[in-house]
Formats: sequence, structure tokens, C-alpha cells
Amino acid sequence: MTTISSLPMLYSLRNCPYAMRARMAVYVSGQAVQLRDIVLSDKPVHMLQVSPKATVPVLVLSNGEVLEQSLEIMIWAFEQSDPNNYLMSDSPNTRAEMLSLVDLFDTEFKLRLEKYRSAKRYHDESVLEHRLACEQYLKMLELKLSQHTYLMSDSPSLADLAILPFIRQLARVERQWYLQSPYPNIRKWLNDYLQSRMFSKVMTKYPMWLTEKSLIVFSADKPLS
Repeated sequence: MTTISSLPMLYSLRNCPYAMRARMAVYVSGQAVQLRDIVLSDKPVHMLQVSPKATVPVLVLSNGEVLEQSLEIMIWAFEQSDPNNYLMSDSPNTRAEMLSLVDLFDTEFKLRLEKYRSAKRYHDESVLEHRLACEQYLKMLELKLSQHTYLMSDSPSLADLAILPFIRQLARVERQWYLQSPYPNIRKWLNDYLQSRMFSKVMTKYPMWLTEKSLIVFSADKPLS
């Protein structure tokens, strides 16, 4: 019988986009993990021991293997169970295209997004310049979403979950601009996810691990005992 203490252990931070997408993949794939929510100013000793990078997410598997990157965790989750083909395993070329898109947003877009967020936060006059830089990538997504419901096809994929947290961040930088921007398909795509049961569960606020030491199961299923 599976018990809470035998489940993989996921160190997470509620609003971190990387931890967020790891939790989404865990949820969608139907996996169950011990969830340990942390605060950056007080990181658990065990997390630092198994992962010196000292950032979330970190997944410690039951066999002791440690996955330190969010994309690794997402792929692990879907390799356990992927009935809806989030990994697009039946089409190697499409899968490669999907992973290339995720990499583009993880590197180029994320860098531009951080500059945009920083400019807005510090009232820098370069806000428009950095927003325009981000828009080059938004146009790419808007085109894809004008052709099908999700980024890669009419079915969701790993790319949707991986990129979603960054678009959520962008939508909050200049809210009024975003709501009136020429990207209606992106707005619908993002809003559908934000209003979903999945996202509500992924963003549930749990007690901090170091404060409560509670054994919390995060899963799409009912809690284990």
C-alpha cells in the first residue's frame, strides 16, 4: 500500500513560475507527491543537502534520485502517465518542435520579461521598449493559437503548461495594456487555464513546511492515508 511517507518529495514555492509548472504537470499526469512549501529566507536543510542550487522546484524520488529542474520534473511526471499525450511521443518531429518552443521561452523570452517587469517596477522610461521586445514572442503564440486551441494543436501539451506561468506574469505587468492588447487568443487561452479546477488546485495555499511539518499530499486524486 502506498503511504504518504513513501511518495516522492517536492520542494516548492507557491508563486514561483518554475515550481508552478512542475505542480501543474504532477497534477495533470495524476501523480502524487509529498508537497513541501518553503520560503526563500528559510530554506530547509534537507533541500540544501540534496540540491545545492538552493532554488525550487526540487523533486526527490523514492529511490533517492533528485530532479532539480522544472522541465525535468514535468517530463518525469508525464513519463509516469501520459494518457493525453502531453509529451507528443507519437510524433518525434512535433515533440522536438514543442521542446524548442519551450526552450525559446525559457531563455530568450524570460530574459526580456524580467527586463520588462523590472522597468515597470522601478518606473523606468524603457518600459515600452521592453514590452515591445516581449511582444515579438506574444505574436508567435497568438499566431499558433489562431490556428488551434492550444499552442501545438487542438490538444494541450507540455508547452502549454511550461509557458503559461510566464504569460501570467506578463499579463500582470501592465494590466490595462494587456487587457486591450491585440492578443485575444492569448487572453482566452490564459484565462481558460486560470479559471480551471487544475489551476485552482495548483495554486492552493498550503502551510509552510518548516512551520507546520505537515505531511501534505499534492495530487489530482484524493489524499492518501
